Amino acid sequence: MEILSQLWSLLGLLTVLQNVLPSQILSLLHSLYESMQDVLSPYAYVEIPEFNGYCGVDLNDLYRHVHLYLNAAASASPAASCRRVTLSRSPSSSRVSFAVAPNHTVHDSFGGHRLSWTHHVDGVQDSLDEKRSFTLRLPKRHRHALLPSYLSHVTSRAEEFERVSRERRLFTNNTTGSGSFESGWVSVPFRHPSTFETLALEPELKKQIKNDLVSFQNGREFYHRVGRAWKRGYLLHGPPGSGKSSLIAAMANFLCYDVYDLELTKVADNSELRSLLIQTTNRSIIVIEDIDCSVDLTADRTMKKQQAAKSFKKCKTTMSSSSCEDSGRVTLSGLLNFTDGLWSCCGEERIVVFTTNHRDNVDPALVRCGRMDVHVSLGPCGFHAFKELVRNYLGVESHAMFDVAEACIRSGGSLTPAQVGEILLRNRGDADVAMREVVAAMQGRMLAVAGTGGGGGDQMDNVDVVVAATVGTRSPESVLMIGSPENWDTTLGGRKRKESVNGSNGCEKKVKFFVRLRSLTKSDSGRSSVFERGKN
Repeated sequence: MEILSQLWSLLGLLTVLQNVLPSQILSLLHSLYESMQDVLSPYAYVEIPEFNGYCGVDLNDLYRHVHLYLNAAASASPAASCRRVTLSRSPSSSRVSFAVAPNHTVHDSFGGHRLSWTHHVDGVQDSLDEKRSFTLRLPKRHRHALLPSYLSHVTSRAEEFERVSRERRLFTNNTTGSGSFESGWVSVPFRHPSTFETLALEPELKKQIKNDLVSFQNGREFYHRVGRAWKRGYLLHGPPGSGKSSLIAAMANFLCYDVYDLELTKVADNSELRSLLIQTTNRSIIVIEDIDCSVDLTADRTMKKQQAAKSFKKCKTTMSSSSCEDSGRVTLSGLLNFTDGLWSCCGEERIVVFTTNHRDNVDPALVRCGRMDVHVSLGPCGFHAFKELVRNYLGVESHAMFDVAEACIRSGGSLTPAQVGEILLRNRGDADVAMREVVAAMQGRMLAVAGTGGGGGDQMDNVDVVVAATVGTRSPESVLMIGSPENWDTTLGGRKRKESVNGSNGCEKKVKFFVRLRSLTKSDSGRSSVFERGKN
């Protein structure tokens, strides 16, 4: 009781002194108390306010990073060390956001040291606003060595969490005026379900593409060191239904990037194209689909010059030459500057993707190294991709007709992923019926190829059949090519390869095809019965 009475007496004395002593003396006493506390305390304190300066208008980016960092820590493991937290969720997201409750503390560890964050929220006098800040407590002895590395760790972890958790958007260019620097893009939430796990690609090709994307995403220091813009170009080519758009969506979901679908026919001229480029954000994929059909960019340059000369002479006899200038449209030069010129470095961590059904129709200047760094050839389903589709659509890991389907694929009867997916989707209630229809469609594809003497059917390229017949266990579905385009013409899918096959080796190809067809139909009795049921 005596101790309590003495404490009450001391509190009363302090209250009297606070009312009697001048404010200057009280401020001096408070400063002395804080100085003694700093000397005696083993901890150092760092305050991070929400706004910079005293005006309260310039947001402190470090405050936002701390908030995201604590959110990421709570997502990885529930913040059991924090007694009270605040949870929130926006209408457009399913992710729950975590925040330290006002005037509460959450503990952290880094480099073998124990640190803590306290979230301070104070009201502003005569205002409804609040003053927010984070206070970091860390060991005083290791403050100078620990603080820079820890803040760098907080920033990197916060940026990674923001990239993964933010809502991704799908943009398309609207019809704003030419050269306008207003918003030239409109967007919707990007929720495409395609991933590399559901994509119908060969396992080796998936691995190569994912490794290349990860290497690009982590290549900030490398690109800066070698003096290159931090961007990557992909050319996806193959017949319709081979999965080009699905691959783009899987890349965006894998990297957590926004997607900008650029429609060149809506772009008035090169100036508007540059305006659209500088409005795109970092960590994005810029897509131009059907590059050979969007605008007249890939025609033969000599023919263009001849046509321009003829039109100029004709125009000169009928009207003034000033009206003959080819203005008000996107040119090949403008698109080249868009992909690899000075304007292409207006931003970082961007991927430019071109798609086409016919790679040979694309102007070589658009697909050279430095513009389109990676060429992905997509085609009919290989056997691994076919099994992946069956597993996704039917939930079947193995089936009695897998061997027959594999034999059909090796003999040139492979279908595109879209064709296989449509058959499986239509018969997803009965796996046996679905497999019989797929095998029957493959047999029909084989007969169509045989009937045309190796010619294309369903817009399939002849070279796909040649690949299936010549590379043995290699699947005809996809090829990833990185290197000089001059060397690709002699590989799979090139013109030289196709011309040699269609020329001197045409008869040999037919003989090989019918030998494989005959060996397929004259296999063991068990497989033959299954083959016949699928045929019926």
